[in-house]
Amino acid sequence: MKKIMWEVANLTLGNLKALGKWIAVSFFSGVICGLIGTLFHKSIEYVTELRNANTWLLFVLPLCGLLIVLIYKLFRTQGQSTNDIIQAVNGGTDINLALLPSIFLSTILTHLGGGSVGREGAALQMGGSVGYHVGKLMRLDDNDIRTATMAGMAAFFTALFGTPIAATVFVLEVISVGVIYHAALIPCLGASLIAYRFSDLFEVKPTRFFVDAPGFSLPLILRIAVLGILCAFVSIIFVGAIHKAEHLAEKYLKNEWVRAVVGGVIIILLTLIYGSQRYNGAGMGVIEEALNGQVLPWDYLLKILFTAITLAAGYRGGEVVPSFFIGAVFGCFVGPLLGIPAQFAAAVGLVSVFCGVVNSPLASIFLSVELFGAQGLIFFAVACCMSYAFSGFSGLYSTQKILFDKVKAVYINIYTNKKHHDNDLS
Repeated sequence: MKKIMWEVANLTLGNLKALGKWIAVSFFSGVICGLIGTLFHKSIEYVTELRNANTWLLFVLPLCGLLIVLIYKLFRTQGQSTNDIIQAVNGGTDINLALLPSIFLSTILTHLGGGSVGREGAALQMGGSVGYHVGKLMRLDDNDIRTATMAGMAAFFTALFGTPIAATVFVLEVISVGVIYHAALIPCLGASLIAYRFSDLFEVKPTRFFVDAPGFSLPLILRIAVLGILCAFVSIIFVGAIHKAEHLAEKYLKNEWVRAVVGGVIIILLTLIYGSQRYNGAGMGVIEEALNGQVLPWDYLLKILFTAITLAAGYRGGEVVPSFFIGAVFGCFVGPLLGIPAQFAAAVGLVSVFCGVVNSPLASIFLSVELFGAQGLIFFAVACCMSYAFSGFSGLYSTQKILFDKVKAVYINIYTNKKHHDNDLS
């Protein structure tokens, strides 16, 4: 009995010490990410409103591209992206703190000029940088620094979107498909909640939508499953377009200064041809239109085109909000053809395409609850499961590992976007 009590006491003491460490990581990461995230959110809102009120700012996009190239050269962060943050968690590599101001300023410039990007790519990079260096300052060991990096990622994501549960699960799930890093649960959730509180104090409104969910029925479940599968195919097209555009840009426009100018000019010409800035920026207004049942059949295709060109040209931001846009308008358009109410189909499409491009079904299900409420949870869960299973081995982040096959309990250990199951990348 004494031996058992001694073991329990040692275990409790060890857990309390670990808890104290993670509370400290959560606090510092959450506070810093909450403050910087709030500033970043308000900056993006400001330049978006400025561009909407002064449509001529579209013509400064090539200049913004040149400034972005200059910023990355000055801070010596050329070529660094969200892939490097994920690789730092997977492989224990260093994160340059200069990535934080680089992506902060560059994303603002991209939104000012009307590039088609979101915000979360910047959030993951800035949050990861903060978490990594908080861990360094606390002199944590290598494994704990990786966990601190994840905590920062979750905190910054929450500061921008106001979804602490989805952000936590997303970071636990996105690093390696098939494995969830449960050890990071406490610091990620703690940092997310603190960042959420700080963003709330500064009146950053969380992303929320109101959509009525239909009543449960098996025929509707089957239709939702079909929509989820179709969204998986759309996610493959979206990811493929981004990577193909980047490959072509690097092949034919080797000079990054030229690449930025050419890409900016193409976006300007496409915008002028269409006659409005519907596909520029993040496109949150169009997402709201889709959730009200009002879209154009080609919206999702043009958003894919605009986003792929913007990112291939070297402009900075993120792909998640564009995936929201693409999923919402695709769901709104296709849903009624399947017998699903347009507004609810838009909501299902939003989370399903997101699920397909990031390979994170649990995070997508939690996201649906935080964005739309729990009323249609079963439908969102079915759609996300289908999208995850049918999206194959593609993904936004090429350093994301797929450790286990999606439809069979087989260890494969490959990176996303690899055509063959080779194990030499471990």
